Amino acid sequence: MRYLIFSDIHGNLEALEAVLNEVKRKRIDYFLFLGDLIGYGASPNEVIKRILTLKKIFLVRGNHDKAVCGLDSIQTFNPIAASAIEWTRKNLQAKYESFLQGLPKGPLIIHQEISLCHGAPFDEDYYIFGEFDAVEAFSFIETPLCFFGHTHFPFIYVEKDQQVEGTFIQESPFELKLEKGARYLINPGSVGQPRDRDPRAAYAIYDSQTKKIKFYRAKYDINRAQKKILEAKLPSALAERLSLGI
Repeated sequence: MRYLIFSDIHGNLEALEAVLNEVKRKRIDYFLFLGDLIGYGASPNEVIKRILTLKKIFLVRGNHDKAVCGLDSIQTFNPIAASAIEWTRKNLQAKYESFLQGLPKGPLIIHQEISLCHGAPFDEDYYIFGEFDAVEAFSFIETPLCFFGHTHFPFIYVEKDQQVEGTFIQESPFELKLEKGARYLINPGSVGQPRDRDPRAAYAIYDSQTKKIKFYRAKYDINRAQKKILEAKLPSALAERLSLGI
């Protein structure tokens, strides 16, 4: 099976479409989404509508998804993020709000081999930054492979022989061959809000037969996404950061 692993679209339709167009040539059997469909970007309805066209998709909710549909408070969000949440609440169609409310909480186990979570397997809102966080996360993982999002950084953590090592992925494409006896905690990066100073949309593909994971970046129409944000009168910083990848 070939799985598209993607996360953190954040209302950026242009970035999502770029990824989906690119993977048409890569034969995907299942889509695994790691949370935060909306927030920040100006196309929340369009993003959810597009996601709903995908067959064989598994999703977990993100912190922005929860806040927009009323399952969480915006008190923990910074002022710009909170402003985007409030705008999205006002502009989101009722049917899509109901869809967000029904998204499952991670971790979600897929095909007895893969776990999905947004932040961490022990706390869906927790940020995994570094080996110390990864060690705790591995103690909660019930599968050899766990995919997570939330940080917007493409990253690999490997647990082998009671040691955990982390690697920040800067190449595209980058291929990882899974080793027997090892466990993996992997972030594909963000589709719509990269934070690693590479503005291209990030995603990964896992092939369960070859036991390989490939990381990719896709160019998209950043100017169009920025224009939509400004026309919607969302904070201008949300538009500026897209071209910087921060």
